[in-house]
Amino acid sequence: MDPSWLVGLILGFILIVNGITDSFSAMDKLNNFIDIPSVVITVGGTIAALIASYPFSMLAQIPKHIMIIMFRGGKYNIPKLVDQLVDLAMVARQNGLLALEEKAEELKDPFLKQSVLMIVDASDADKVRENLENELDTMIARHDMAAGFYEKGSSYAPAFGMIGTLVGLVNMLKGMNFDDGGGAATLGADMSVALITTFYGSALANLIFQPIAKKLRIRQDEEELYCAIIIEGVLAIMAGDNPKTLRERLLSNLRQGSRKKLLAKAEKAGPADGGGKE
Repeated sequence: MDPSWLVGLILGFILIVNGITDSFSAMDKLNNFIDIPSVVITVGGTIAALIASYPFSMLAQIPKHIMIIMFRGGKYNIPKLVDQLVDLAMVARQNGLLALEEKAEELKDPFLKQSVLMIVDASDADKVRENLENELDTMIARHDMAAGFYEKGSSYAPAFGMIGTLVGLVNMLKGMNFDDGGGAATLGADMSVALITTFYGSALANLIFQPIAKKLRIRQDEEELYCAIIIEGVLAIMAGDNPKTLRERLLSNLRQGSRKKLLAKAEKAGPADGGGKE
């Protein structure tokens, strides 16, 4: 579980409330920032624009996206994946590629399983790479649309906040009457109500939409790296690369400190040559 998004959301809300009230003992100031018509214009307008821009199926995936950013952290374990690929390379060098078909049934990751079965059945490495990279490109396009949904929301929200401000200003100016002093007396209050929608739009964009979009981008990068390592790994297995060399190559995707620790651990565990052909 990765609660950082939820922690940041709650912390941001607390800081805004504290900034509004100066102290939690002056909560009555919050009433100045509560205006239902402004909420309707900003939130409702943003949702309406998103509905107009995306199919309903995208809206239905919002709960799934929240689950991804909160519970997918650490899902893509690169060192564990490298160990799996090295084990598969050893099996392939000792017993041939056909022996991987049985091992593939034990794999839980769908993309890894599909990739291993593909090198068992195929004879053209270029074709295997093309198919797997097409699969990866499709996945990236799907994730781009999901993150783009929230990025678009972060641009719509301030725009509708400004629309609400303009609506409030127009109503304020139309209602001004300086003949009897009434307009001047209520000018400050009317102006503050007009500006609340801009506040709502900025908060919605920067505290809700942008953080969700960024989290989804981070998860996308993690999965993209994971799948790229799988592609390189299975192609190296297909080519009959030495498992030790394969481990070093795949771990090069990690930070240098982590890479050294994992290589030292692998050396301590014993050679990973796997015998067989060179």
